[in-house]
Amino acid sequence: MTDDPLHGTAPGPAPCRIVVCRDCCCGSGKVTGIDHAAQTERLRAAGPVRISECLDVCDQANVIVVQPSAEGRAAGARPVWLGLVNDPAATEDVVSWVREGGPGVAPRPEILDLYVFSPLGRRRPDGS
Repeated sequence: MTDDPLHGTAPGPAPCRIVVCRDCCCGSGKVTGIDHAAQTERLRAAGPVRISECLDVCDQANVIVVQPSAEGRAAGARPVWLGLVNDPAATEDVVSWVREGGPGVAPRPEILDLYVFSPLGRRRPDGS
């Protein structure tokens, strides 16, 4: 990294990105026992966060998708979908993994295997 007097510090490689579903179920009062705003801010401390409208996997609320960094993608990593991330300990596990490099760079903590799911066959609770 180099300093650029006009633009500050030059950016490094693209980091992991985190997509957080916050719509009809995720991030709403339908999922109790978690401070959704605090969860989102905690994730922002680990990397760039994008808030998404419904990702159509409402049965997995709260959904977080960890997208690999440029390095992770070069290693063949794909986005990792995590569902039912509804407690601070699970959020901390995601934060730690992202800080270590995330998909394709750092091994996924075994505890997160409990949250991984495939988004195939996504459907909203109303059947649409």
